[in-house]
Amino acid sequence: MKKLLFEIGTEELPANYMPNILKDLKELALKKLRDARVPFTDVTVLGTPRRLAVLVDGVEETQADSTEEFKGPAVNIAFKDGEPTKAAQGFARGKGVDVKDLVVRDNYIYAVKHTQGQPTAALLSHVLQEILTNIPFPNHMRWADFDFRFLRPLHWLVALFGSEIIPVSITDVTSDRFTMGHRFLSNRKVEIPAADDYEKVLEENFVIVDQDKRREMIRQQITELAREEGGEVEIAPDLLEEVNYLVEYPTPLCGKFEEKYLTLPEAAIITPMRDHQRYFPVRGKDGKLLNKFIAVRNGGKAFLENVTHGNERVLRARLSDAEFFFNEDRKQKLADYEEKIKTVVFQEGLGNMYDKSQRLIQLVEMLHFGLQSRVPLDDLKRAARLCKCDLVTGMVTEFTELQGVMGREYARLDGEKADVCEGIFEHYLPRFAGDVLPQTEIGRILGIADKVDNIVATFSRGKAPTGSQDPFALRRQALGIINILLESKMKMDMAKVTGAAILLLQVPMEKVKDLAKQILDFIRLRFRNLLLDQKIRYDVIDAVLADERNNDLYDLYLRAQALNEYVNGDKAADMIQAATRVNNLSSKAEMDAPVSEALFKEQAEKDLYAVVQKLDKEIIPLTVRCDYAGALDILSELNAPVNKFFDDVMVMDKDEAVKNNRLSLLCLVKDLVNCVGDLSKIVM
Repeated sequence: MKKLLFEIGTEELPANYMPNILKDLKELALKKLRDARVPFTDVTVLGTPRRLAVLVDGVEETQADSTEEFKGPAVNIAFKDGEPTKAAQGFARGKGVDVKDLVVRDNYIYAVKHTQGQPTAALLSHVLQEILTNIPFPNHMRWADFDFRFLRPLHWLVALFGSEIIPVSITDVTSDRFTMGHRFLSNRKVEIPAADDYEKVLEENFVIVDQDKRREMIRQQITELAREEGGEVEIAPDLLEEVNYLVEYPTPLCGKFEEKYLTLPEAAIITPMRDHQRYFPVRGKDGKLLNKFIAVRNGGKAFLENVTHGNERVLRARLSDAEFFFNEDRKQKLADYEEKIKTVVFQEGLGNMYDKSQRLIQLVEMLHFGLQSRVPLDDLKRAARLCKCDLVTGMVTEFTELQGVMGREYARLDGEKADVCEGIFEHYLPRFAGDVLPQTEIGRILGIADKVDNIVATFSRGKAPTGSQDPFALRRQALGIINILLESKMKMDMAKVTGAAILLLQVPMEKVKDLAKQILDFIRLRFRNLLLDQKIRYDVIDAVLADERNNDLYDLYLRAQALNEYVNGDKAADMIQAATRVNNLSSKAEMDAPVSEALFKEQAEKDLYAVVQKLDKEIIPLTVRCDYAGALDILSELNAPVNKFFDDVMVMDKDEAVKNNRLSLLCLVKDLVNCVGDLSKIVM
């Protein structure tokens, strides 16, 4: 067994793309190796700002043998009087086997092909070429006059099977055993004797190629340096991940800035530091921000003082700008910016941000009454009125990441109520995957209203997401609505909310129905995907979503959880079988007529009706309390009477009145057994 190395050297790769690129690269390498029947034990992918590497351990030197079996025509067609017919001969010829080697089984003939494995080295050139040309990237570029497209221009390729070079060629780059060391500390060609030597040789040339090792080095280095400076570093996971893919050989440094800037709101200091300069903030033992920051250099300790001073100058300029904008913004109250947001276009043809804030005021008022919220309505409307005002402040114009954040800060300084201030910030949450959700009721209600308005407005312009394209991040916003509802256990009819938003946008009446359905289908699809991610069975999801009238997502979530547990229990199989029979026959009912006991002829139908009446009284209170597990548990009492009914009663009686009465009874049973979801959708 040998190790396989394939390194792709490039110009600097975008740091924020790297985690997904490495994940996709590993999946691609696994697929291509398995497709080529190359035996191996493990695949590792490594990455730095200017290289992607695939390391494959335990690669056998011979491809695995294969056996393929192809089914042919029936024996009576393939042979006549013991001799192969033209059908058999043609089948054998097409599969590349001798007609004498055809196998007869189950009255059919089969061609069995045994292929002996080739030397692995002879296959790897094609495998690596396939990996190189099929890596999925968010975008591609071309360079020089080459037709080949890649994320960034290629500079070198290393392809080694043990110590043997595997030929791979693309554009004007051909593989060999030479890589490049660190751009500044070892900017020269470096020979890799064999694949096993790869990581060691690169580390000797100041490249920590293993991203996990590099990440842990950064974490330890910046933690230790902060403690030496008398503080604790604040490590945001996304910033650590980004910095990890900006350096090949990390060295931390600690810089300082003037204490006067600490009088600014924390967000005005941390945002330029973290989001613009990729610095880590440092806090004191009391949790307060210190006038220090930690940066990570891509290099060694030489001239570290000069690098530190350079970083300090850059941050000083940023903080000076922040101080200026903050002081200018504070010359008036946040509410005074309301008139200015009329100059900010919301979406083409849909007015400005002032118009949007007026819609939000009306939407939150409707939600307030619909949810029977305990939050004072005036506070909710105040947050809706102020939530977009910070968009025209100097601070947010310069540092757009601070939308909502500065609104909260300015509202606090203006003496607005605490929940109003927090709602201004929280209505943007969640801002990205994994972000926190609103914790105040104002933040939740205003956040839902804002996201619904965004989705409805964009759909009304015919800009619904298509394929992978979602420029307005509507999928994320829909998922945000769903997560807010589920976490806060908020029962809300999405049809009413989206319908209200459509009316507020003054959509032409002839388009309202189709638009409403399109938006609800979009939100329900996001909800379906969320349930699948939570390991809810697909047929359970089909069952609870079968009732298109129910658009209360939290209620549907509770139903899905209860039904998912139920279908995996002992009682489900018999109940689902009975429910399927009931659904099939009740569909023949021509009208929803009341059941008449006077028309009962058989004891079985009388018994079934009695059980239905009893269970109906017991199940309704349970479903009102959303105790769907309890409702499903007592449904098993229907099994015996339903089965007895089908055994003893001819539903489609010649007497039309009797037939319709029995069908009406089955409709009652159907409503009962489907009290949580359409059980006929369940696959057992």
